[in-house]
Amino acid sequence: MTVNPAHTALWTAPHASGAVDATVHVPGSKSVTNRALVLAALASEPGWLRRPLRSRDTLLMAGALRALGVGIEETVSSSSSVAGGPDGTGEAWRVLPAGVRGPATVDVGNAGTVMRFLPPVAALADGSVRFDGDPRSYERPLNGVIDALRALGARIDDDGRGALPMTVHGSGALEGGPVSIDASSSSQFVSALLLSGPRFNQGVEVRHTGASLPSMPHIRMTVDMLRAVGAQVDTPESGGEPNVWRVTPGALLGRDLTIEPDLSNAQPFLAAALVTGGKVVIPDWPSRTTQPGDRLREIFTEMGGSCTLTEYGLEFTGSGSVHGIDVDLSDVGELTPGIAAVAALADSPSTLRGVAHLRLHETDRLAALTKEINELGGDVTETADGLHIRPRKLHGGIFHTYEDHRMATAGAIIGLVVEGVQIENVATTAKTLPDFPDLWTGMLGA
Repeated sequence: MTVNPAHTALWTAPHASGAVDATVHVPGSKSVTNRALVLAALASEPGWLRRPLRSRDTLLMAGALRALGVGIEETVSSSSSVAGGPDGTGEAWRVLPAGVRGPATVDVGNAGTVMRFLPPVAALADGSVRFDGDPRSYERPLNGVIDALRALGARIDDDGRGALPMTVHGSGALEGGPVSIDASSSSQFVSALLLSGPRFNQGVEVRHTGASLPSMPHIRMTVDMLRAVGAQVDTPESGGEPNVWRVTPGALLGRDLTIEPDLSNAQPFLAAALVTGGKVVIPDWPSRTTQPGDRLREIFTEMGGSCTLTEYGLEFTGSGSVHGIDVDLSDVGELTPGIAAVAALADSPSTLRGVAHLRLHETDRLAALTKEINELGGDVTETADGLHIRPRKLHGGIFHTYEDHRMATAGAIIGLVVEGVQIENVATTAKTLPDFPDLWTGMLGA
């Protein structure tokens, strides 16, 4: 087997010589971009996505939709010198829905949104759609989507694994209707069914029957985006039953949507201000959003910073001290690696709770964070549903990433304060944050 040199290369994390003072243009949201692509592909008329994120996950989604017969045209205005530049300025994707068709093969990579959002779309195709991906994608749970689609009338071959690889045999339509699932391992199971629900003959009624749902903001994001393109959605928050979402069948409108900056990907830059006692400005931070990353304002303020939201964006300032935190991250689990990195540099212990589901993400993030921080001299203990972190004096060493983009950025945060930290496979950040090394060194004025 050929090993990609980028997977073994070591990147010396830049060490901050003083307080960071920078403005960082964060690329568009992966979560919004990939949801917008699916909704535009299922619409009854063309739509536009402006300032979309160009990363591995979003390009996999666009490539998969093209394989299913959807037209996606990329344009760059004359005001943008580089297509797909770090801030996406001037770039737009025009999506031309033409129905979905097979036979086709979809490469999901290791993108949860692609492997979970597209099987319901494939069930609407006229032909078979084969799903495959990276080896790690075979280990990530997909049973919630597979079982639900079968209950709604789809035919799927997965050899009983409840995981990839698999084939969805589309028949051109799906009856839809009520379905019960256990989405406790991923809120994406619910979002996947809701996104395609307007195109099912009876719409869809999704009832979650398991333990508490993680990442609820992502479901609210899905609902808001569905309503914005004309779908009728009933939710627990709008007076419906607890843990039940209903989508009425109907046509979806084409939209002209400008993608928000990815607030979760702003995390390492805000963390840089916090751990160095500096200041970072993130332009275009929305005043209202369903992105989980917006909670960073509250969490990092409690850990020692302060922030101001202006018409220009978010200004975040570190106080020079970093405090430990006891926090439930069940709704914002993707923020855990960065928060753990900051907690390892704090002046008091931290407990991060409600994130047992992270063991099923790009890697087992709880085990990975425990191992890597401890190998730099830290004191991290796994709990049943999270981490307990006791700050210790850290030293340099190799920080392994397990092909997980958020592990790479967590290591970079530690490297700002601890000299000699080397990040293995920093290129994995291209999954959702292209050009991270350049953005990071640019923040430091290098």
